[in-house]
Amino acid sequence: MSQKVRVAVLYGGKADEHSISCVSVGSVLRAIDTDRYDVLPIGITQEGVWIVDGEDPRAWSLNSSPLPTVQETEHSRRVVLDPSAGALGFMAQNADGSVDSLGAVDVVFPVLHGPYGEDGTVQGLLEMMNVPYVGCGVLASAACMDKHYTKVLLSAAGIAVSPGFTLDARKADTVTGIAVEAQVEQEGLTWPLFVKPSRAGSSFGVTKVEWSDDRGERQARLAAAVQEAAEHDWRILVEQGIDAREIECAVLRSTATGEARVSWPGEIVLDSRASNADSFYDFDSKYMDASASHVEVPANLPKETLQRVREVAARAFDAVDGMGLSRVDTFVTPDGDVLVNEINTMPGFTAISMYPKAWEASGLPYSDLIATLIEGVRRK
Repeated sequence: MSQKVRVAVLYGGKADEHSISCVSVGSVLRAIDTDRYDVLPIGITQEGVWIVDGEDPRAWSLNSSPLPTVQETEHSRRVVLDPSAGALGFMAQNADGSVDSLGAVDVVFPVLHGPYGEDGTVQGLLEMMNVPYVGCGVLASAACMDKHYTKVLLSAAGIAVSPGFTLDARKADTVTGIAVEAQVEQEGLTWPLFVKPSRAGSSFGVTKVEWSDDRGERQARLAAAVQEAAEHDWRILVEQGIDAREIECAVLRSTATGEARVSWPGEIVLDSRASNADSFYDFDSKYMDASASHVEVPANLPKETLQRVREVAARAFDAVDGMGLSRVDTFVTPDGDVLVNEINTMPGFTAISMYPKAWEASGLPYSDLIATLIEGVRRK
């Protein structure tokens, strides 16, 4: 019998999306083929401590209350890394200070969302260790984590993006309600507006700002939205609300020299809009309230429009030098125009996440998707 492939799965992390990573990894570990893969779960606490032998994440799900977090326990051991040792550089520290090897690691699967995991930092560490890993490289991870630079790269490639501008919250005179409204008028943006941190995910810090006939109220709303975004990042995007449907596409390039494969586009249908036309896809509707939305793959659009979305998603993935997997989120206008909203280089893997659902609807089951990603890295 051939030896199993050793896969270290990273989860948790220091980002706001810590608990979402924990839920995602629970789904991944329940689905991965353990007859084929020897899995080494490595948790990262919100303080940045790497551990093994903690709570079993296989039991974690969206139904966990409260949402799960990685915690050091009585029996957990801290992980010590030796970058110079490469695949043998993963060790666990015992209570007496001695260390035990965790064995050779063939592939790392970083199921990490947001900063310190999806932004090129972990990817750079693994590059230095010369250990293969699932997902985008340093450049694509860093660029797509920062929505401002995603838009810069996509615009340079001739791919349409949402109209808007970027603010620096460190410059106090530019982020007052008066200053922001003046720039909105200068840029010719129409309302409603979305104010969001440039380097955050899962809708953290995002505010939809509606028009008010009262100028003072408009400015107060803008100032509050900027303050909320600034809690997550000093770089802030102000974008025009688009009269469009939000259509998401799963992209997969399993080997470095292979072509990008694109799923059928899907749509998150907000059931909450039946009672509130102004609702949008926020954190609760993404993760906490299963009744707030449902996924439809393929989206209910003409076939030629769906194909156009797939073509744009592939172009966007190539423009940022994508590798492994990404979810490309687009806006499709009533006229059929396609704009890219953002690119998620480590999309959610929860039970209701679009990425695995889109591939399942496109003929690639969840377990096979995980195996495709792992085996592709091994063939680099």
